[in-house]
Amino acid sequence: MAAIAHTHSAAASFCFAGRLSAAIQRLQEHRARRAIYRQTVRELNALTERDLADLGINRAMITRLAYEAAWGAKQV
Repeated sequence: MAAIAHTHSAAASFCFAGRLSAAIQRLQEHRARRAIYRQTVRELNALTERDLADLGINRAMITRLAYEAAWGAKQV
């Protein structure tokens, strides 16, 4: 009976460790994507109106473009 309880608790702790590891990985991925978003916004905002026009971008598009750079295009 004790062996069964030990096996059950070991499986539960492994499951918790797996969930914790997955949560940490998701957090790290989110932080990396957020850094890409912030960097893209910062770099595009630093451009002049003429530079943006040459690229076919207006200021209203910057946040959407940064989102797409970090997370990909939105699914419609």
